[in-house]
Amino acid sequence: MPTVDRRPELRVVPANEATWEHLQAVFGTRGDPARCQCQWYRIAERDWSSVAREERAHLLREQTDCDHPESDTTSGLVAYLDDEPVGWCAVAPRTEYPRLRLKRVTWSGRNEDPEDASVWAITCFVVRTGFRKRGVSRALVLTAVDFARNRGARAVEGYPMITHPEQEITWGELHVGSRSIFAAAGFTEVTHPTTRRVVMRIDFRG
Repeated sequence: MPTVDRRPELRVVPANEATWEHLQAVFGTRGDPARCQCQWYRIAERDWSSVAREERAHLLREQTDCDHPESDTTSGLVAYLDDEPVGWCAVAPRTEYPRLRLKRVTWSGRNEDPEDASVWAITCFVVRTGFRKRGVSRALVLTAVDFARNRGARAVEGYPMITHPEQEITWGELHVGSRSIFAAAGFTEVTHPTTRRVVMRIDFRG
């Protein structure tokens, strides 16, 4: 009898349609994702050290509204390979990320209103060890575009790194994603504020 080559199904859902247990499985118990709980861009630098990991996790749970598929206030996306939770992408109105207002990489070379909530931002990716280089981040970016557009965004942007085959980059540095996955999702380069970072964007309407 011939062997059936069945590849795992990769799907992405809004975080409220995932369980909190699954999201925490993606973040793990050690390393930057577990410590940060995707709050780095949401908590002001002066307050960061005073907010414990448990409080950061509580904030994330409120933002995502995990375990409540009926919710219409979720933030972020969770990727699955079959039924295994494997990835996370943070996507929300840019105004929800206070640190972006202070980052030179966000504003260098362009004149934008930091208070424009119609522009959304993709700020962070987490892919579990053992599931990387399997298209998870690319699927998350593609879904994030529709996620933002369907919730009224007029544009969505990211701040990815430029990667080269011969250049070693730690996974922690690449939490913002790579230029190639944004380009593959239809983003175009807006500015090139540093040698390693670009701002990329999709505008849905004028």
